[in-house]
Amino acid sequence: MIRPLILSLAALALAPIALAPAALAEPVAILGEKVWTGTAQGTLTNGVVVIDEGEIVSVGTGTAPAGMATIEAEWVTPGLISAFSRTGITEVPGERSANDTGASASPFSAALNAADGFNPDATPIAVTRLEGFTRIAVAPDARAKLFAGQGFLADTSGLPGSVFEERAFAFLVLGERGASLSGGSRPAAWTALRGAFDDVRFFGARYMTHNDGNVLTRMDAQALMPAVKGEQLILIEARRASDLEAVMDFKEENPMLKVAIVGADEGWRVADRLAAMNIPVIVDAFSNLPASFSQLAATSENAGRLAEAGVTVAIVNLDDDSHQARLATQIAGTAVANGLPFDTAMQALTTAPAEIFGMEGLGVLAPGARADVVAWDGDPLEVTSAPTAVFIDGVSEPMESRQTKLRDRYLSLDTSERPLAYKH
Repeated sequence: MIRPLILSLAALALAPIALAPAALAEPVAILGEKVWTGTAQGTLTNGVVVIDEGEIVSVGTGTAPAGMATIEAEWVTPGLISAFSRTGITEVPGERSANDTGASASPFSAALNAADGFNPDATPIAVTRLEGFTRIAVAPDARAKLFAGQGFLADTSGLPGSVFEERAFAFLVLGERGASLSGGSRPAAWTALRGAFDDVRFFGARYMTHNDGNVLTRMDAQALMPAVKGEQLILIEARRASDLEAVMDFKEENPMLKVAIVGADEGWRVADRLAAMNIPVIVDAFSNLPASFSQLAATSENAGRLAEAGVTVAIVNLDDDSHQARLATQIAGTAVANGLPFDTAMQALTTAPAEIFGMEGLGVLAPGARADVVAWDGDPLEVTSAPTAVFIDGVSEPMESRQTKLRDRYLSLDTSERPLAYKH
């Protein structure tokens, strides 16, 4: 008798925890003076987005359904997607124990799974969410070899289980960085890359009696196998026009590969070929100075010229990709000021990343899509605008971070409660 009673009490104690997410995802209508849908509907004036049970029910104009909870905003958009970041895998970049982006002393490279180091409690997660980003693509950093490892996709809820796709892509670096990690030259980097592909293709014979191939360990070769077969996206960092041409040559030699390029500062010079080969690029549209010999032709018009040529463009912040991924909206706004159409800039933060990484039902406001929705107090690409509400899978997310809590704590602190250092 006692045992069933204890079990019943335990079940009752656990019940509220199990029901909490469903209770939070209540039906709501989000009304916007402007609703940017990311679909053929375009931008709606006085639009209404209805969400329920984690999905978007309807997108249109008019009024909210009777009796439904409502949120009013100047602008409404899909949840933004950071197409390249290291958010959540480092807390303090300069402190080795708090930085899991790379492993310079590890014998492994392509097998390193960045998701193993993801911390949903990391302070940059909430900061990123507060700026309207609901999904992030997180990449490891190449420290010892040109193969950095396996990247993943996550939401910014800050909850356990927020990684929704591990090993979503393989990441490697070419150009200057690849050269320095491969012995000092671009020929060395390309020899290492081709040798690694051979290790994978001849895996059975090469690793029958040995743990190491010409370039990769057994584990690294196994991890890279889906990418070599064309079953996994490969993100390649390359910036100089000649490096981009070499990547495209390699793609032509291996037509089954799924390739996207990160950086592409001189991409505008080879934009027509990138478009013809349907290779998307992930760019920092604020990169406009010759900071290295790989960026001599960098320009603020890079994103606009790439898009005009028909290249799929995603915009990110590569200058601080761990803590400031959120600044991609400002960078996109800068691109608009330098010729990129507004709608294309918004696509570069939503539909383009969703397309690159195969995120179905994300990056758009459409019936049946996942209810990642952001309400804004102004134009999303204006530096003075900010989200007023963020939904991830229909759940209203807290609009606070460690920074906002500290601000609120000390902004109204009574002078008598100030620490000694602040009293004099």
